[in-house]
Amino acid sequence: MIRFENVTKRYADGTTAVDNLSFEVAEGELVTLVGPSGCGKTTTMKMVNRLIEPTDGRIYVGGDDISATDPVELRRRIGYVIQQVGLFPHKTVLDNTATVPHLLGVKRAAARARAAELLELVGLDPSVHGGRYPEQLSGGQRQRVGVARALAADPPVLLMDEPFGAVDPVVREHLQNEFLALQKSVRKTVLFVTHDIEEAVRLGDRIAVYGQGTIEQFDAPAAVLGAPATPYVADFVGADRGLKRLSVTPIEPGDLEQPPVVHLDDPLPAELPGWAVVLDREEKLHGWISAEHAATAKGTVGEHARRMEARLPVGASLRQAFATMLQHDAGWIAVTDEDSTGRFLGVLTPARLHEALRRSTAADARDIPRDEVELETVSGR
Repeated sequence: MIRFENVTKRYADGTTAVDNLSFEVAEGELVTLVGPSGCGKTTTMKMVNRLIEPTDGRIYVGGDDISATDPVELRRRIGYVIQQVGLFPHKTVLDNTATVPHLLGVKRAAARARAAELLELVGLDPSVHGGRYPEQLSGGQRQRVGVARALAADPPVLLMDEPFGAVDPVVREHLQNEFLALQKSVRKTVLFVTHDIEEAVRLGDRIAVYGQGTIEQFDAPAAVLGAPATPYVADFVGADRGLKRLSVTPIEPGDLEQPPVVHLDDPLPAELPGWAVVLDREEKLHGWISAEHAATAKGTVGEHARRMEARLPVGASLRQAFATMLQHDAGWIAVTDEDSTGRFLGVLTPARLHEALRRSTAADARDIPRDEVELETVSGR
């Protein structure tokens, strides 16, 4: 969808902001451009909608050379979200969101109806917020309006320049979660500029790590964290890149242990090896029971089972798993399937979490599936 071919941006004073850049962004892909201030990532993004013109090279959007496209028309079909949002202070939230469709000739009623749909999509009730002005909104709400406005003309490409950088960390994480959920439904082609490697890792399908005007590594987040291409990349992502990698490594069924299992209607077992997971008749997770409690009580398992708080669906990140263990002071967490049935799949222990991280790193380094990795252990040496 977006293709850079040998693109250079050189200013009159001799400064080279971007040097011979070539890369592609696939349709529906979210690519994060990350690097320190002044490295050329924002310049790269602004060349896509011709806010900055390249000195050399070609940029293509949807197969079209943008140098042959009218800049105004180009910008009206590319969504653009910036850190300070840039909402019109004299317009209501609804009219701000309807701006681009109205400029494209959509009738006012239809443009406002589309705006109302998008406000709902980003979590703002148009009946509550539509008639308000930007100054009446919180920073997070203004940012949501900015995203809705960028999507109003249903653009195939979305450019986002540090859109969540001006809000506090709690709101920022919430906005990131909302945007990921939104991207799953709208599947836009996104260039997302950030200086925060954790944000880049969390959001990007692929990451472009910038040096000075060049891309040092362009790869999946797990690969950037697990196998930095250069010493510069290793230094930029940090010595704690193993911890960051937890965020992009999902729990897989092969990571799980299979503990003893009992069911709600079973009589209490006379012996258990420590504890057992309690399931209902449909194999859904209900809770757990300890061997000590089972040995001293009477009745059925269901009468004495304890609620299981430490649980996650398969596919959740190892970071979520680790956080859940810490939150509940748990030595393991129960893992269920991803759909709404809640079918029990197994448990993830700290040892298995560590193994999963090692397998993921080795799989990327060797370019093989994770389940084909054989880990070397102390006893196996």
